[in-house]
Amino acid sequence: MRDRVCAPRADVPPGGAMLSDRILFIDAEALVLDKPAGLPVDAPRRGGESIASRIAELSCGFQRPPTAMHRLDTDTSGCLLFARTAKARAMLQQAFETREVQKYYIAVVAGELAEEEGVIDLPLSKKSSAEAGWRMVGDPGGQEAVTNWRRVAVHDGSTLVEFRPVTGRTHQIRAHAREAFGKGIVGDRVYGMPGGPMLLHASRLVVPRERKPMIDVIAPLPDYFGEWANAG
Repeated sequence: MRDRVCAPRADVPPGGAMLSDRILFIDAEALVLDKPAGLPVDAPRRGGESIASRIAELSCGFQRPPTAMHRLDTDTSGCLLFARTAKARAMLQQAFETREVQKYYIAVVAGELAEEEGVIDLPLSKKSSAEAGWRMVGDPGGQEAVTNWRRVAVHDGSTLVEFRPVTGRTHQIRAHAREAFGKGIVGDRVYGMPGGPMLLHASRLVVPRERKPMIDVIAPLPDYFGEWANAG
């Protein structure tokens, strides 16, 4: 659904992609963006572009820019939800807190999974070291972290998996994939198999609303998923 057209900006270079061109859903309350991989949501400490620095591209006729309601890792693509008003922000925040929002991810896991589906129930905590920096690790004393998963397809030693997180911990899917399957996600330089883009995509977002129809949007798999695009 797109009932409002965003005007092009004069400062976007010729051939440059506007974020508004990647809007999957928009109405007076909310906006869902198909976030490109490689673009962080928040401004990085080292500087450079981010969703935050380009948020004006998503104003779409409103005086105030929208507010991101959750985060996706820099190298993760797909559905990112924004609130367009303060009232909508409060409503959507409550939906997240009560776990009514359903998020689906598609990823390629290095290794063939024998089981068809399962639940990863493993608390996570942050671990830091001078050599490797920080990462999330399984820790019985950590924060609750639960992820449902199902096998979609197996090919050439790897598996296409749909993940549905119940909780929303930092790096949850990436860390859970590593802990549960041993090898992690293809292209994940921290938890998985480095080399090429990280094959993790926020494929679907379902958001119930009180006075408006439910938001239910799907972001197509990026081209760099290659042969997996048809399987997903």
